[in-house]
Amino acid sequence: MFKSLRSFCASMFVTSFLVFALATISVSGQRRQATAAQGTDALKVLQWRQIGPFRGGRVTAVTGVASQPMVYYFGGTGGGVWKSTDGGINWEPITDGSVFGTGSVGAIGLSDSDPNTIYVGMGESPIRGNVSHGDGVYKSTDAGKTWKHVGLEDTRQIPRIRVHPKNPDLVYVAALGHVWGPNDQRGIFRSKDGGKTWEKVFSRGNKAGAIDLIMDPTNPNVLYAGFWEVNRKPWTLESGGPGGGIFKSTDGGDTWTELTRNPGLPRGVVGKIGITVSPANPERVWALVEAEDGGVFRSDNGGRTWTRTNEARNLRQRAWYYTRIYADPKNAESVYVLNTGFYRSNDGGRTFTGIGVPHGDNHDLWIAPDDPNRMIESNDGGANVSFNGGRSWSEQDQPTAQFYRVALDNDFPYHIYGAQQDNSTVRIASRTTEGGIGFSDWYDVGGGESGWIAPSPKDSAVVFAGSYDGLTTRYDHRTGQLRDVNPYPNNPMGGGASESKYRFQWNFPLLFSPHDQNTLYAAANVLFKSTNEGQSWEIISPDLTRNDKSKQGPSGGPITKDNTSVEYYDTILHGDGIAGAGRNDLDRRR
Repeated sequence: MFKSLRSFCASMFVTSFLVFALATISVSGQRRQATAAQGTDALKVLQWRQIGPFRGGRVTAVTGVASQPMVYYFGGTGGGVWKSTDGGINWEPITDGSVFGTGSVGAIGLSDSDPNTIYVGMGESPIRGNVSHGDGVYKSTDAGKTWKHVGLEDTRQIPRIRVHPKNPDLVYVAALGHVWGPNDQRGIFRSKDGGKTWEKVFSRGNKAGAIDLIMDPTNPNVLYAGFWEVNRKPWTLESGGPGGGIFKSTDGGDTWTELTRNPGLPRGVVGKIGITVSPANPERVWALVEAEDGGVFRSDNGGRTWTRTNEARNLRQRAWYYTRIYADPKNAESVYVLNTGFYRSNDGGRTFTGIGVPHGDNHDLWIAPDDPNRMIESNDGGANVSFNGGRSWSEQDQPTAQFYRVALDNDFPYHIYGAQQDNSTVRIASRTTEGGIGFSDWYDVGGGESGWIAPSPKDSAVVFAGSYDGLTTRYDHRTGQLRDVNPYPNNPMGGGASESKYRFQWNFPLLFSPHDQNTLYAAANVLFKSTNEGQSWEIISPDLTRNDKSKQGPSGGPITKDNTSVEYYDTILHGDGIAGAGRNDLDRRR
């Protein structure tokens, strides 16, 4: 199915292609340097070996080709750019082994007049706590066969690229900028020479970046931009601030007018914003606005005045992760919103109904300008193509899954365990007697997407796995029994760290002692120990963190709180030294 399988470990995550090489090198005295060199040479003979699983991961950038109905592209948040020439049945990685310095893709843009010219902006815009940053813009002039880097290295996260429909050398980049602090490489950038040179044509300072950019399909001189003031710290996400808003240019980006406070739009602080223009009626503009009085807004006069058409929370929950809106190219009454679900309105944005997609947590959509039934949509499970308006979709069997952490058991041949982002945990064979590894060679072992996994050193059929807020499960594959064995029976999701008696981080450590096969450890702000497979736990340490109360409040910013324990601070994060491996790695705390 896949023509190339070489560099899926391009992001900070471990991807679904896992190969483990274990070596022990004993060195001493004058032989140390020579032995190290021999060890390096020995590693050169190793080759990557695909073991799966075939299950897609998060995609936040998709596009199709208007003049080529079977050609589509998607950008993974850890797997680079992929291309299909058969309507989504097969996918080929087209950035492996090239000049790309990162695998996190935030935007893809191409010109209708020259679909061979493709621009890719690196760095995803849904800035999770474990987000990977990008390194600027890459360009291909041969439909993805070869690439070159064309600048904007310090923009870090690029949510949108728009290319002039008749001039592939005129390209606009919406740059969000650094996640963790101020920087100047934010805003709207323009190149008139195909990326040779760039000019920053609009900025809102060093704290707010561009999160959406829309080009009027009937007049490419008209641009709409959404700006977002946001920053992350290890203990919080702050979404919303004075730098955010809605802006419009009618001269190709030379000058910009603010629309944020025009009649009908929210009056208070605004956060993340999505914008779209109806190709069927370019005076009709929709905005999806994160605000206390936010929701879906519509203008029928190019943004001068607005009406809130829908305020439903299911369209604007977890605003920092979604907030995308798209107009139907033929029907001025039809508009789509992406959130945990995929929604469509056929009455101008007043009511929305759900459309089934292969996976939840939806991030991007492209609709063919000449055929609204043809589209590619993306979510946390990959990318999927439809030719019938979303009634059916292509499969998400792209090997782009993101694994947060992996573990091994003591079997021979050994098994590999991992927890996949927005999916289940996995136990998979490292090899089989038949040679190939298929669907029958892997299964879920409990826990959840973020958790550590601890197979029993006595019996690998029994597996302990973690997830959010201290959830710990025991799974017995022989009986199929799965039960909770949490160290503390409470799920505080929705509250800040200070609301919890014990602070379990989103991916808290869970592991067996290498010295005692009956001893299992779990780490919150204190260390828990069980010697009876989780039936009971005892606390064996005091609070081992700094316990800084100023860093234990609710996360999400002034508008939308978002407490999932990702930002829980003052927790034990690493477990290397828990079982007495020779040093106290519990000092790796915050």
